[in-house]
Amino acid sequence: MVVFFRAFNLSRSRISGFDSFLFSNMLEERVEMNLVHVLEAISSWIWGAPLIILVMGTGLWLTIRLKMLQVFRLPLAIKLIGKAPNEGSGDVSSFAALSTALAATVGTGSIVGVATAIKLGGPGALFWMVVAAFFGMATKYAEGVLAVKYRVKDRNGQFSGGPMYYIEKGLGRRFKPLAMLFAFSGMLVALFGIGTFPQVKAIVSSTENSFGVPPIVTALIIAILTGLVTIGGLKSIAKVSTKVVPFKTGLYVLICLIVLIRFADQLPAAIALVLHSAFSTTSATGGFAGATIMLAMRSGVARGIFANEAGLGSAPIAAAAAKTKWPAEQGLISMTGVFIDTMVICVMTGLTLLVSGVWSGPTDAGLMTQQAFSSAFPLGAELLTIILIMFAFTTMLGWNYYGERCVEYLLGVKWIKPYRYLFILLVAGGAFIKLDAIWLLADIFNAMMAFPNLIALLGLSGIVVAETRTYMDSLNSSKKKGILAGASVGAAIQVEEKGQTVNS
Repeated sequence: MVVFFRAFNLSRSRISGFDSFLFSNMLEERVEMNLVHVLEAISSWIWGAPLIILVMGTGLWLTIRLKMLQVFRLPLAIKLIGKAPNEGSGDVSSFAALSTALAATVGTGSIVGVATAIKLGGPGALFWMVVAAFFGMATKYAEGVLAVKYRVKDRNGQFSGGPMYYIEKGLGRRFKPLAMLFAFSGMLVALFGIGTFPQVKAIVSSTENSFGVPPIVTALIIAILTGLVTIGGLKSIAKVSTKVVPFKTGLYVLICLIVLIRFADQLPAAIALVLHSAFSTTSATGGFAGATIMLAMRSGVARGIFANEAGLGSAPIAAAAAKTKWPAEQGLISMTGVFIDTMVICVMTGLTLLVSGVWSGPTDAGLMTQQAFSSAFPLGAELLTIILIMFAFTTMLGWNYYGERCVEYLLGVKWIKPYRYLFILLVAGGAFIKLDAIWLLADIFNAMMAFPNLIALLGLSGIVVAETRTYMDSLNSSKKKGILAGASVGAAIQVEEKGQTVNS
C-alpha cells in the first residue's frame, strides 16, 4: 500500500504540481501512521496478560518439575558445549547445532531489542527480561529434549525436528492443525519477522550512520552474501556460524566491559534503578513518564523472547540436527543459549545504556547503543556497527534454516529451493521497510509461534522429565562404574526406548 501511494504521489505531482504532491505525501504518512497504530493495538492485545502468563507459567512449571535444572545442571551444560560426545545420528555436531541456534538468537534483538524494551518500558524492562530468561532456560531445555526425541528424516536424508514434529508425534495426530499453525507462523517469522527485515534494517541504519554507505548498496551486499551461504543448506550455515558466533560474542562482551569500566561509578545506581523501576511506575521525565509495571513487564518479556527465543520454538529446529543419542544432552546444550544471550549479552547491553545515560535522552532506540559506546571511547560506534553487522547477518542465516524446515514440513522438500530464493529477495528489500512496523510485526509473528509451542511443552512435560531422569541415571551409573569424566556415556550403557537401562 505504501508503494502504491508513493507511485500515486509521483503521478499527481507531475499533473497538479507541488500542492498535489504535498497532499498525497501527507496521505501516505497518514496511512503509515494508521498501519503502525493498528499493529500496536494487535501487539498489545496478543502480548497482554494471557501470553505473558503462558510464557512465564510454562517456564515456572518446567522449572519446578525439573527441580531447578537450569541452576544445578548449568555447569554440566557449559561443559558439554565443547565436550559433547557427538555420538548417534545427526547432520552436524552438537556445538554446530548450538552455534546455528545462537547465530539466529544472538542478533539485533540482543542490542536494538534491549534498547527498544527500555525505551518502551523503562529500565524495569531489563529486570523482567532476566526473570523471563531464568524460566526460559528450563523452557529451552525442554524444547531441545523434545526436538531430538521426535525428530525424523526427510526425503533428502536430512534430520527435521522442532515443535511441528513433537506436537504431531508427541501430542498425537489430532493436534496436527496446531503443528501446522506453528510451521506456518515460523515461515512468516523467517520471511517477514526476525529472519529478514529487522536484521537488514539494523545493518543498513548502522552502516549509513557510521560509514555513510547508501542503503541500497548495503542491501545488495547483504543479499549476495546471504545467498552464497544459505544455498548450501545447514552444513554451510553451521560452518560459518561455528567461526563467527564465538568471535562476535567475545568481541561484543569485551567492548561492553570497556563501557561499564568507563562508567563504573554509575553501575550501582543503574542496577538500583532497574530493580526499582521493575516494581513501580517510572518517574523519569519525557517519554518514560508513566511507564507502568505491566508495560515494563510486557516490554521485557516480549523483547526477551525476541532476544533469546525461549518458548518461541525456533532453536529446537536446529537442535534436532545435532549428532547425539541423548535428547537430554542436547537439551542441556540448548539451554546455554538463553544464558549466553540474555544473562550475559542482553544484561550487559542494558547496563551500558543505563550507565552512559543515553536511555533517557531523545535518541532513537536503534542508535542508543551506538551513542553509549561512542561516549565511552573513540571509534566505539564504528566497532559496534561491525559487530551489529555480524550479529544481524548470522541471525538471517539461522532463521533461513528455521524457515526452510517449516516450509519442508508444510509443503515438502521440493519447495526448499524456491523458499531460499524468496528469502534472499526479501533480504534485499528489507532496507526500505519502516523500523516501527518491523518490530511490531516481529512481535505478532513471535506470539503466533509461541502459543502452539508452549501448549505442546506443557502437554509433553512428563516426557521431558522422564528423558531427564534416564539421562541423569545413566551419568550416575557411569560414575559408579569408574568411567573417566568426559568419556562417552554411550560407550558404557544403552538405554531402551521405554527408559530401561541395559549394560552394554
